[in-house]
Amino acid sequence: MKMHFREFKVYRDAKTLVVQTFRLTRKFSREFYYLSDQINRSALSIVLNIAEGSAKGSDKDFNRYIKNSLGSATELSAAFEIAEDLRLITKEEYDTLDAEIQEVIKQLGGFSKYLRRND
Repeated sequence: MKMHFREFKVYRDAKTLVVQTFRLTRKFSREFYYLSDQINRSALSIVLNIAEGSAKGSDKDFNRYIKNSLGSATELSAAFEIAEDLRLITKEEYDTLDAEIQEVIKQLGGFSKYLRRND
């Protein structure tokens, strides 16, 4: 069985974001484990929802998973903003990550719109 989700640019970009996220949160002190765990789960959720949704039988079902990914991406942006407020990451790290998150959000929104046209 071919895994079609790997063909999607949004999947590849989101996967890159997960790797960057995991590497960055490794630097958080144990005191902020709860935040790093939530950040990691949000980032991973984006990718996993794209993959899982791609196996669904209809565009309508797939779109529901894309919307879940969109919610996770928005959550990730907010969590990184909090991490920056707490000085766990620098402003430059936040700006770079948030730009990448916003790009993934833009792609997810476009994908959702495409799927709505086809359901």
